[in-house]
Amino acid sequence: MKSLFVTATDTDIGKTYVCAGIAHSLKKSGIDVGIMKPFACGVKQKTGFSSKDLSILSNAANVSDPEKFLNPFFFPIPASPYTAAKNLGVKIDVKHVMKCFRELNKIHDIMLVEGIGGIMTPILKDYAIIDLIKDLNTNTVIVTSSKIGTINHTIMTCNICKNMKIPVKGLIINNFDSTGYPISELERDLSVLTNLPVLCSLPHLTKFNLADFSKMITNQVDISTLIN
Repeated sequence: MKSLFVTATDTDIGKTYVCAGIAHSLKKSGIDVGIMKPFACGVKQKTGFSSKDLSILSNAANVSDPEKFLNPFFFPIPASPYTAAKNLGVKIDVKHVMKCFRELNKIHDIMLVEGIGGIMTPILKDYAIIDLIKDLNTNTVIVTSSKIGTINHTIMTCNICKNMKIPVKGLIINNFDSTGYPISELERDLSVLTNLPVLCSLPHLTKFNLADFSKMITNQVDISTLIN
């Protein structure tokens, strides 16, 4: 089974949009792609899926799978899954997440999984997003930003993946902060400092458009290489 985990150096980096862009591209190429966001936290939507991120992802992949599989754990407070579960008195069952992943695996050719927060965001006391990636046995791409401080965060994220033997396909720079590093400099430095390819750099946008965003990704990277 081919699968890809979209993680990031921090929260609010743009994982959802990148994951949606990849999903849309795969769908347009005729591939049956499934999506999953195992953990989501934040304000619950009044209609549709509890998570806004899940709405974006499911729309991009054009799937109608049950929410209980797509997003096994939703917490209506902005916090890590670990903190949210503690505050709400909920027990997180990672085995249940794995079961949901396997169920989706059965009905789709490719699975895209979006994480929550950064790669060390805690799920349980001794279990973080990186452990979930390891258990799912997926490749991953790391979404980073152009804001000041991103080099430090990106190097740490890549080093943790290396230590945990997580296969990283490369980096995607999401330039949502137009006041940060010049992209050409960031591409140059991150590729050398992390020894990983910068797959693509996405420009600063004032409004998200799925088709346009997807095209920006496919214009720079062969999507098929991410899932092979």
